[in-house]
Amino acid sequence: MKPLKPLVLTVAGSDSGGGAGIQADLKTMLALGTHGMSVVTAVTAQNSLGVQGAWELPPEAVRAQFRSVVDDIGVHAVKTGMLASAPLVRTVAGLLAGLDVPVVVDPVGVSKHGDALLAATALDSVRQELLPTATVATPNLDEVAQLTGVVVEGEDDLRAAAAAILEFGPRWALVKGGHLPGGADAVDLLTDGREEHWLRAPRHDNRHTHGTGCTLASAVAAYLARGLSVPEAVRAAKEYVTGAIAAGFPLGSGLGPVDHGWRL
Repeated sequence: MKPLKPLVLTVAGSDSGGGAGIQADLKTMLALGTHGMSVVTAVTAQNSLGVQGAWELPPEAVRAQFRSVVDDIGVHAVKTGMLASAPLVRTVAGLLAGLDVPVVVDPVGVSKHGDALLAATALDSVRQELLPTATVATPNLDEVAQLTGVVVEGEDDLRAAAAAILEFGPRWALVKGGHLPGGADAVDLLTDGREEHWLRAPRHDNRHTHGTGCTLASAVAAYLARGLSVPEAVRAAKEYVTGAIAAGFPLGSGLGPVDHGWRL
């Protein structure tokens, strides 16, 4: 029987504070009219001040969750987030290689607060095994530098950053320029090495932006599951995230999250 809603699976870590990770992914998928499902790769003790602890799940637990969902319910798009270690990266990459649906890889390296969420020993696995499975890879500038060594200091460097990411095999690279200093707009570059799409949105004077990367990648996956092309999905996701950032709200005594339900 055909499902009533597009089915989107997130493979990522849990954020106990609810602003990022699995929690942000599922909120985004709901807000964009899809049914979200999850494979938990790690559990974090996390709040508005940072990450106080993280515990990864064993590969067999990740594999069992994935097979349980995909073999019974099915899936129309997948998004990956925090994968923590080389064994988990390899496990997830192997599972994704057997799917014929769009995959959005958010190569999460550090949290918004600067806490490491990916072991240095896992970088080669991300480059060689995970990124080749991606329909779209969505690194921010810190993750670009971590994976490729390319340091982006201005908008003109985004093209070289995207080219370096594409060398690892994703079909499209979406390099997020939100961390670039100054400028009235937040500028991202989406390219497959042939065509380029420059995406601009006004910067909002709001410090409560926890979960932005997770939310954007999940929004891209949701729109791909709904049948949009990659450029269409990324543009729609950028619009959604820009609104969520504008509506971000204080939570606890540190950085609050974006508002995933701002359209509701």
